[in-house]
Amino acid sequence: MKIIDEKKTSRRLLEEILSRPLFAHLSTYHEEGPRESPVWFLWESESIWIIGNYHSDSFPERIERFPRCSIGIIDFSIDTGLVHHVGFRGSAHLVPQDGLRVKRLLSRYMGDEERWDPRFKAVPGDINWLFVKFNPETAVVRDQSYSLQN
Repeated sequence: MKIIDEKKTSRRLLEEILSRPLFAHLSTYHEEGPRESPVWFLWESESIWIIGNYHSDSFPERIERFPRCSIGIIDFSIDTGLVHHVGFRGSAHLVPQDGLRVKRLLSRYMGDEERWDPRFKAVPGDINWLFVKFNPETAVVRDQSYSLQN
């Protein structure tokens, strides 16, 4: 993966942002115009893993037909002035789910499995759920934080 306008701190900031349980915005192609899907993600093995259901989510079918896509992730705090942004371009493909990876992804957002919302407890092992594996080709990493004035 190439980091555009890479600075000495870009890789460290990238890893830091991707370690946070933030929402990613998956942008995919559609004949009637681009589509954007807010998704939970897991950064592992230099790929972004997104869980989806082929029957209830529309993005897996779009990925299957048009694998070129982009992902944006933003962390923002009005209280501190924090503004971190990562934008990726690349391609994705569908992968059968791996129950352990599903558990790692869901635990990022809901904590220990005992605390999960009941809707998610049956996801690991359910073949209707699969992964979108996004392989980034380029990344733009920006710290656009600002100082708050008293």
